[in-house]
Amino acid sequence: MLMASLGATPSRTPQGWGPREASARFPSPAAVPGPREAEEEEVEEEEELAEIHLCVLWNSGYLGIAYYDTSDSTIHFMPDAPDHESLKLLQRVLDEINPQSVVTSAKQDENMTRFLGKLASQEHREPKRPEIIFLPSVDFGLEISKQRLLSGNYSFIPDSMTATEKILFLSSIIPFDCLLTVRALGGLLKFLGRRRIGVELEDYNVSVPILGFKKFVLTHLVNIDQDTYSVLQIFKSESHPSVYKVASGLKEGLSLFGILNRCRCKLGEKLLRLWFTRPTHDLGELNSRLDVIQFFLLPQNLDMAQMLHRLLGHIRNVPLILKRMKLSHTKVSDWQVLYKTVYSALGLRDACRSLPQSIQLFRDIAQEFSDDLHHIASLIGKVVDFEGSLAENRFTVLPNIDPEIDDKKRRLMGLPNFLTEVARKELENLDSRIPSCSVIYIPLIGFLLCIPRLSSMVEASDFEIDGLDFMFLSEEKLHYRSARTKELDALLGDLHCEIRDQEMLLMYQLQCQVLARAAVLTRVLDLASRLDVLLALASAARDYGYSRPRYSPQVLGVRIQNGRHPLMELCARTFVPNSTECGGDKGRVKVITGPNSSGKSIYLKQVGLIVFMALVGSFVPAEEAEIGAVDAIFTRIHSCESISLGLSTFMIDLNQVAKAVNNATAQSLVLIDEFGKGTNTVDGLALLAAVLRHWLALGCTCPHIFVATNFLSLVQLQLLPQGPLVQYLTMETCEDGNDLVFFYQVCEGVAKASHASHTAVQAGLPNRLVARGKEVSDLIRSGKLIKPVKDLLKKNQMENCQTLVDKFMKLDLEDPNLDLNVFMRQEVLPAATSIL
Repeated sequence: MLMASLGATPSRTPQGWGPREASARFPSPAAVPGPREAEEEEVEEEEELAEIHLCVLWNSGYLGIAYYDTSDSTIHFMPDAPDHESLKLLQRVLDEINPQSVVTSAKQDENMTRFLGKLASQEHREPKRPEIIFLPSVDFGLEISKQRLLSGNYSFIPDSMTATEKILFLSSIIPFDCLLTVRALGGLLKFLGRRRIGVELEDYNVSVPILGFKKFVLTHLVNIDQDTYSVLQIFKSESHPSVYKVASGLKEGLSLFGILNRCRCKLGEKLLRLWFTRPTHDLGELNSRLDVIQFFLLPQNLDMAQMLHRLLGHIRNVPLILKRMKLSHTKVSDWQVLYKTVYSALGLRDACRSLPQSIQLFRDIAQEFSDDLHHIASLIGKVVDFEGSLAENRFTVLPNIDPEIDDKKRRLMGLPNFLTEVARKELENLDSRIPSCSVIYIPLIGFLLCIPRLSSMVEASDFEIDGLDFMFLSEEKLHYRSARTKELDALLGDLHCEIRDQEMLLMYQLQCQVLARAAVLTRVLDLASRLDVLLALASAARDYGYSRPRYSPQVLGVRIQNGRHPLMELCARTFVPNSTECGGDKGRVKVITGPNSSGKSIYLKQVGLIVFMALVGSFVPAEEAEIGAVDAIFTRIHSCESISLGLSTFMIDLNQVAKAVNNATAQSLVLIDEFGKGTNTVDGLALLAAVLRHWLALGCTCPHIFVATNFLSLVQLQLLPQGPLVQYLTMETCEDGNDLVFFYQVCEGVAKASHASHTAVQAGLPNRLVARGKEVSDLIRSGKLIKPVKDLLKKNQMENCQTLVDKFMKLDLEDPNLDLNVFMRQEVLPAATSIL
């Protein structure tokens, strides 16, 4: 509310307000976040969980998949891809994206029906099982799906394009020759329009925002299941300690992702997680990632890496801003964030143009960060008044953009002095009992005359004043329309609202300019997030001393020299590196024995993690590493127990081994730790031997298998066939008197004992229990009879005798109800068996 006031003394001499007082009577805007607060608010919004809605069709052995991601308002699609009848590819996609809902046709074959039924029954699925939605098959018709795609309202397509140009443009993005994919896209658009995802509360003429189409493929991927991600601690979620994070509730714990994630922007972190869920054996892609990491590891490039890292810190969640622009929900802070992002992107482009163009990523950034970015930044910088927008908590423009707006703002700023003069003239015409008056301006209402309420004004009828129209009473002040205020309304109009309307129109035009270049911004963010990930991996490699792996597809196996566990080396005071070599026709099955706590499990995980890191394009914790063709990593290391599964621990172990037996190929890596310990020793040993013999029977097509076990009978009874395929390894130890010294070094050979008693002492068990356990173990090995401990037996006999004597002493022989026969039968005779 704009207000000018005139005070009056008893002699009614007018006194005007000074400039400070006049400005104090302007309407105070709501609390506005400063620039830093605005960025923090943006980051918080980025952390909101996204919803993903997937549409899938299956026909004649092929899959068509498309899904909508609300985090960036983008539709992702996979061109028609062959899949097995068990729909393993579809399961891989579901495990990766965890959709909120799965949309498909009501007309499905038996395989898809069975798969969806199993998916709907997975009570234990994390974070939760998806909603299965069936649409009529007519909604997936080919022609109607094409029509939906071509008639969609997409902000990234300029309005100036003709219908033919729009068809050609979309044909360059969407593979219309992939019929299943086109039908899946059509069904997805139908579902989005029906559910109105993200625009549930908007007017019906507001469509679901779609800011782009992206293709994704799952070829050249290495198969890794969720159990492997868990036991290798590639990802590890922990409860967040902050009470302000109750909504998400989780944070990344000590994990491989946690130590490598040094990304400066959320989009980079999202891409790194995507790379971790999609390890690949595409050598071209892997080497292109390693080339960038190696470049930034050179000492002379450290300053450049740090500068790029700082610039990437200003790259924000632009897709979220574009989505709000599409829905006309743009915030004041969005313009500042977008401006910083675009100018930071220009800084990245200029920096990359000075780097070697032989590296693909630098060449792409230098070429594809086009002048459209400069155009967007220039427009925003010339139009948006950042300080004024933050002060008024709305979009305002700079001077000299629109002469009409500038003229109205000048008139609005000059109103206080002008209204002071009007108030003076009004006071001259008012009753002499009225001590003061003021003329105020209220947006949407107009100009009003305001006078204080007199003590004589009690009833509503007392408010009437000749020549004035009473409007309302507020805070003991009466508000009227006078002839002069009506004249001001006609002359000046509603300046405040007119200015806002014209500035909103300019904001809309500016939004259209930005949305027309949404495709450029999306590509810029893709390249910037890729650079962010590779800089993060380079930083970790520099700090932890990682080296570049080599890829040799002709080598069927893995060679690692002095490898280290990337997590354990950060927790242990000293870490002993170990080498690994498996390949060719020798040592494809490695049986590792050794005492408890000697490092067998760490060694297995170390091999798995080094191979995994190489398959995501990271440097690895080893002096040298040569990775051959690896198509899958299977593990049976820890039992991922869950009450909701309804399975015993041993059944879970069997399921994990069954996955490896049924799916492992000659190029697969299988890590098995202590399989068989969950059941009878003989049965567990027999199962382990049977599984290994099954793989050994495959000969040179046997997977690369690492087995850690304490079943020494596996070797002593020669349950495995002799030959070059089997190699026995052990963890080196040394006995120093009664102490056992661990060297944590892998060497060839077989352990002679598990030394469980030593581990039991370290765990804190009493010495007498450990000694007794060792004695019993020796008797079992020698086949001798196990006799109870005499001292312990004698002590128990004396305690039982004393108990029986106490019962006799408490007998009352004069009690007529006493029955000695019953006492002897119930008390004496049962105790005699433990005494004699």
